[in-house]
Amino acid sequence: MSPHPDRVLVAFALSAGPFIALGLGRFAYALLLPPMREELVWSYSAAGVLNTANAVGYLVGALAAATLAHRLGTGRAFLLGCVLTVLALLLTPLTSWYAVILTMRLLAGVGGAWAFVLGAAIVAAAGAGGSPGRAALMLGVYYGGSGFGMTVTGLAIPWILDETGGAGWRQGWLILAGLGIAATVVAIGALRHTQDPAPPPEGEKHWRRGTIAWLSASYFCFGLGYLAYLTFIVAYLQEQGVGQRTTAVFWVVLGIAAILGVLVWARPIGALGGSRAMSAVLLTLAVGTGLPVLVPQVWAFFVSGILVGGSFLSAVTAMSVGVRHVLPQALWTAGLAFTTIVFGVGQMLGPWLTGAIADRFDGLATGLVFSTVVLLVGAALALPQREPVATEGPTGQGR
Repeated sequence: MSPHPDRVLVAFALSAGPFIALGLGRFAYALLLPPMREELVWSYSAAGVLNTANAVGYLVGALAAATLAHRLGTGRAFLLGCVLTVLALLLTPLTSWYAVILTMRLLAGVGGAWAFVLGAAIVAAAGAGGSPGRAALMLGVYYGGSGFGMTVTGLAIPWILDETGGAGWRQGWLILAGLGIAATVVAIGALRHTQDPAPPPEGEKHWRRGTIAWLSASYFCFGLGYLAYLTFIVAYLQEQGVGQRTTAVFWVVLGIAAILGVLVWARPIGALGGSRAMSAVLLTLAVGTGLPVLVPQVWAFFVSGILVGGSFLSAVTAMSVGVRHVLPQALWTAGLAFTTIVFGVGQMLGPWLTGAIADRFDGLATGLVFSTVVLLVGAALALPQREPVATEGPTGQGR
């Protein structure tokens, strides 16, 4: 990386945070869930609770993110999150005890929140002073690390499962840990070209959360609805008789769509603003989530993957842009942490509720319908959010 790299390039390098936190620490579990569930004899509820534990950890991490950043510095706290997540991935395959695996999923969530939220704050600060479209692009590139992680794991995990006759889920977790170590090294290099966001002035440490209430409520519904899809869609495809190789291709397509989707959505989000863009993104997600149930055919599964993969990360971008527009720059880290807490409650409930519904109705289709309805509600809730765009000076400080 050059002494003064382009800020978009820095955002790309820092996308190691979402790559580790979500691509490896959360979403890859969907690929490893079927063989783990079969070997360890789990119900859908038990399998869902593991990602609920990850979401609980994410919520705990989000609650502590601002304080940790204040004590250690945002960059150091971001790196600590990456390291903790990778350590949890490394330790997961060393046991078959449900309680230990549950604890590792919890720790991966805590570290993932620190990596994801604080990395976003660093990127948002780096984009201050630029145009709304460029700021949205930087955030989109950053969040696109999640899609890159999904693409890489979609290539690596099914391969190792195929090579081991479906029994290699432990090796799969070790591969995830190795990828996480490499991404952490990239993040360390990127941080040399960033500055920590300025702390809020003493008078602004206490602020009205209701300022972003509608946006936060919509983000809650997003967390409740989207994670259930990404936790169980692979299991649902296998319920429908889709083979391992087709499922692997589906996951890679979903990951590629996530990478490209953040670029496609960047300009509309910059033009629409956070709240209206959030509504459009959640509407797209609802269509993608419901499609596999309405049309249980292979072509519809892939269209669903493109719609969901191409949109879910842009909900995070839209939320971040909304926070930038509504709050002054000094409160961006606090605002991102608060919306992430609300989101964390939603995603904490999502996998467990979907798993419980699947067990109750003997299949995952009803759970996906539930997620579709929740996403539609979230699309409606975003619309009343007032979003006055603050005037920004040369440093991007809202006035």
